[in-house]
Amino acid sequence: MATQYEVEHNIKPSSTAGPRRRKVDMSTFTSHLDSISPESSTSSYHHNNPHATANPVDLAAVYRLLQDQMGVLASSAPTDENRNFLESLVESLQEDVLHPPTKIEGVSQEFLDGLDRVDRKKLKEDEQCPICAERYLDDQYCLVVELPCHHSHRFDLECVGPWLRSKGTCPMCRKEVGKRKEVVLEKKKEEEEEEEDDMDGLYA
Repeated sequence: MATQYEVEHNIKPSSTAGPRRRKVDMSTFTSHLDSISPESSTSSYHHNNPHATANPVDLAAVYRLLQDQMGVLASSAPTDENRNFLESLVESLQEDVLHPPTKIEGVSQEFLDGLDRVDRKKLKEDEQCPICAERYLDDQYCLVVELPCHHSHRFDLECVGPWLRSKGTCPMCRKEVGKRKEVVLEKKKEEEEEEEDDMDGLYA
């Protein structure tokens, strides 16, 4: 049976690719994160004291929600490699649940929106997301992103998004991806400004 999205957009379900069953609904995680994040434009967490921090219980809940969802995926992991990877994520989140940081260290939604998208034509037939273990090309409308830490660190955006929003690191190598991206963008901006100065010099 077609979904409402498929009906509205006149999309015919593929007969060869089955449904992507290992996707987790992160709407509760996202709404909770937005409610306590001062950087969110829709956040209700506003106050007059710029040094105030979110309640530790609320912070711990963000990591608990993410941990629970990764645990659900691990329980139905198709391979030992996928299960071990997910269990390592669950374990690393435990410290944040027990001893939450004073603020969410993750990246902004703006950062997520700016991540490099991987062209469908550049994806291999058997290439799959390390988190959900689904083959990218099984999804007709896959949205695969490449993290700035390494060209091979690719994920479904909807899978890696919650991790990046809460942790700010690559799930694979644990490098801080936000800072790396900022450095790359700053360098690119500097290069563009230098080019503009050079062009201005030609007409001086």
